[in-house]
Amino acid sequence: MAQAAPTPGGMTGPGNTTGRGGFTSNLPDIFDARVHRVAKVGIPVVLGLVYGYWAAANRRGGGPITGWNLLFGFVTALAFIVLCLAVARFAPLLKRELHSLVKSGFAGAALGFLYSQTGESVLRSAALGLATTAAVFLVFFYRYYTREDGEGNRIR
Repeated sequence: MAQAAPTPGGMTGPGNTTGRGGFTSNLPDIFDARVHRVAKVGIPVVLGLVYGYWAAANRRGGGPITGWNLLFGFVTALAFIVLCLAVARFAPLLKRELHSLVKSGFAGAALGFLYSQTGESVLRSAALGLATTAAVFLVFFYRYYTREDGEGNRIR
């Protein structure tokens, strides 16, 4: 059975966007602006708390939970939250290469720091962080390169 090939354009109307290749998305935005505003802060806070707990658990290595361990977890969570909010706020203002590099550098540094808390060497932690940065950079750069025009404007 034959199917029609996708064509540029597609259906118009609220909630319909045409991506590259002419495929049309009929997915409506089911959340209002208030939910998006809350999520802009809520997601980094939840990720930061999980990250702080994970870093503290890595550092104690299965030993008893102490006050210093709790303090380390909360300080790590706070640092992660602040950096995550800063990256989310300022990275989209950069060109796609730097945008990709900032986000991937944050991901690589975060993973390298977590790995360093397990007691492994600094060189292995740095190598893991650099490998993560390179892999995430390729994914983000491809994503931004295929969804922006030559001047950096998003293609809708």
